[in-house]
Amino acid sequence: MSDPTTPQAVINLSEAVHQRSRLAILAVLYELTSADFNLLKRMTGLSEGNLGRHIQVLEGARLVHVVKGYSGRKPQTILRLSPEGVTAFEDEVQVLKRLVSETEVGKDVPSRVKQGKKASKIDPVLG
Repeated sequence: MSDPTTPQAVINLSEAVHQRSRLAILAVLYELTSADFNLLKRMTGLSEGNLGRHIQVLEGARLVHVVKGYSGRKPQTILRLSPEGVTAFEDEVQVLKRLVSETEVGKDVPSRVKQGKKASKIDPVLG
């Protein structure tokens, strides 16, 4: 259940796509059409294990196609966006754009924050 104050755009974010690392993978594939595992690893900064796990999630959601083969004697994994992946990425970008437009700078910000005053302490331990 969502909080009634949550912008509608946030509610529309895709769980499979919105996670930062998966969004980065999809963005690379959207721009390049296809990429091998090592290129994705370099471009996202993810470890092999993390990248592999995110690829599994994206493949399970049918957002990417994974083709395993060989380049000479070396194993090679090539990834491409599926048609559903293209749509999911483009939809996510549109949702993020709506979110930004719904949260205009300065909109409904309490006056004490606009004036740079400290908010009252809520947690005496954390201050």
